[in-house]
Amino acid sequence: MTVGDKIKTTAEALEASALPEGYAVHVLEDGEAVEETHPLPEVLAKRKLEDKSPAEWAYERMVLYIQSFEEQLDGDHEVGMGLTGGDVGALRIQGMGYFAPDLITFYGTDMHGAKSQIVQHVSQLNVMLVAAPKENTAGNARRIGFGLAAQLAQKQT
Repeated sequence: MTVGDKIKTTAEALEASALPEGYAVHVLEDGEAVEETHPLPEVLAKRKLEDKSPAEWAYERMVLYIQSFEEQLDGDHEVGMGLTGGDVGALRIQGMGYFAPDLITFYGTDMHGAKSQIVQHVSQLNVMLVAAPKENTAGNARRIGFGLAAQLAQKQT
């Protein structure tokens, strides 16, 4: 147990184990391993996991990943998505959606500016977030994570 850890009652421990959360370990340049846990935001935890379709649940978690990724970008880059399974390239993500019970879709443009849409079954979801040079070199980098999260919060209330 490290300093700052809180001792939990049995009930708190059981409740926490039932709530979804994210976990990651990052290894820094000096070799130090840093653990991160990301509890599910309250707005997403309002509905039970059993009441969500696989597509809705995957969508909500992708929004969280996009937000976290964007927080690490500088002002010259936007979130993009690398594609696998061919020589398709990358998609500059401009929107995201789902079609319950099992499809996720990403909207945007490819690196040449062509309008693009990807539709994936949740069992085949394989996304690589990439830092893409911002599309509008004169303006600010687009940050879609905040907008997606705001829509999620509005939908949940």
